[in-house]
Amino acid sequence: MSFRVYIPARYGASRLPGKPLLEFAGKPLLRHVWERAMASGAEAVVIATDDERIATVAAAFGAEVCLTDPALPSGTDRIAAAAALRGEAAERIIVNVQGDEPHMPPAVIRQVAETVAAGACDMATVCEPLTAEQLHDPNVVKVVRDAAERALYFSRATIPWDRDAFAAGTAPRRPELYRRHVGIYGYRSAFLARFVAWTAVDLEGIEALEQLRALVNGAVIRAPDAVAPCGRGVDTPADLARLRGEDPA
Repeated sequence: MSFRVYIPARYGASRLPGKPLLEFAGKPLLRHVWERAMASGAEAVVIATDDERIATVAAAFGAEVCLTDPALPSGTDRIAAAAALRGEAAERIIVNVQGDEPHMPPAVIRQVAETVAAGACDMATVCEPLTAEQLHDPNVVKVVRDAAERALYFSRATIPWDRDAFAAGTAPRRPELYRRHVGIYGYRSAFLARFVAWTAVDLEGIEALEQLRALVNGAVIRAPDAVAPCGRGVDTPADLARLRGEDPA
């Protein structure tokens, strides 16, 4: 099985501007992600960015770079544009490793590609158990799945909502049902073309979650448990402080 990894990297993140270039452990955040992708067995790893500053840094550490329109509304839109510019074949498997997931295991990147290759879905992603501190954190995206591990919904809210337990101020009665969605997607290039042809939907805008555009339009998203712990992505200054070993307060 062959696949390619595309890493969307936007400079103007609202919660953490310039995020891909912020450093920890002596390297930009983006380089940590790229190194994980390079170790996954992908036949190519491409950074799709909207900013010359990111492109310059990425090229300096040896990455392939594709510049895209800054106005694109999501990482998937950015990857679709880059894939089109690079002439990816319709059946090409592409894994979108978000540029703020520095702990992404190479085995999980490959897992997502294999899920797409197995068929029975339009998109693939992964999830992992939710911790107590993440349960009500809006920066942590939650997913609810059906019996076949297909995503039913993604939200920044706490889903499922355990009415009786939460009303009583206690922990949920079925903790095994709670899953954190990890920032990675897989699809074939042909699906990317379908995705960008759809108009952005209200739920996508309300939750700020691009995958809801796919669900609203009837796409099947498989979301198995990750084969290895993925660590937390970097969404806020507190997340970056934790990575650097600083006091997040």
